Amino acid sequence: MFKGSIPALITPFTEKGELDLDALKKLVEWHIAEGSHALVPCGTTGESPTISDEEHIRVVAEVVKAAAGRIPVIAGAGANATAHGVHLIREVQAAGADAALVVTPYYNKPTQRGMIAHFTAMHDASTLPIIIYNIPGRSVVDMTPETMAELAKLPRIVGVKDATGKIERVSQQRQTCGPDFIQLSGEDATALAFNAHGGVGCISVTANVAPRLCAEFQVTMLAGDYAKALEYQDLLMPLHTAIFLEPGLVGAKYALSRLGLCNETVRLPLTTLLPETKAAIDAAMRGAGLL
Repeated sequence: MFKGSIPALITPFTEKGELDLDALKKLVEWHIAEGSHALVPCGTTGESPTISDEEHIRVVAEVVKAAAGRIPVIAGAGANATAHGVHLIREVQAAGADAALVVTPYYNKPTQRGMIAHFTAMHDASTLPIIIYNIPGRSVVDMTPETMAELAKLPRIVGVKDATGKIERVSQQRQTCGPDFIQLSGEDATALAFNAHGGVGCISVTANVAPRLCAEFQVTMLAGDYAKALEYQDLLMPLHTAIFLEPGLVGAKYALSRLGLCNETVRLPLTTLLPETKAAIDAAMRGAGLL
């Protein structure tokens, strides 16, 4: 259903910090032309913590309209208050999203039982397929493979974006959730190993900047050609490293500004990059043939 290279789409802003919907539409067209297999608007990389609910739904609606059914739109609908998450998933469904990406509740540190209750409520609130986003580094809680298996019994819990960095999780989740449960990497640098264990794609920050390379990389792995995929990995690794020297979305926006696709404006508490970080990204982009 969902596989391949899936950019975690940045939200472009004007220099005054307002939504830049013209740039957003151009990005959608560019990603489709470059071979991206789906798009995720309004995830963390889309600065969901600092956009209003009204902006959130506007961005999702504009991405859906621009994509026009050519590739799926998996809208971010995560919140650490279940009632807020229920509101968001209903709104992104009304905006036309094809699926929802729902992060494990952050900061309040629910138990595994609490996460089951949270995701069950999200599941029951709409008819969208849901991809669980498990990222302990940001949410502080880690959904276990056993908990995920309980949730996978629900008909619309279809997969996971796994950013645990634990490659063995893919195999463990194949055991608990079954081989048809969609497993997508949430960590660019380990996407090669993730797919080798049974993953089928990556919700990627780097794919914002190098969509064609990331799409070709994923297609190569899905075809089982891991020798060729390793060549792509070697080409992309310096870019992964440079983009994440500071928060990844800031690096991605800077790189896109170098390509003339948007400016580098971010909202506080994030700030634009240090000069040395920009130089590292420039070098990595040249190495990947992007500049």
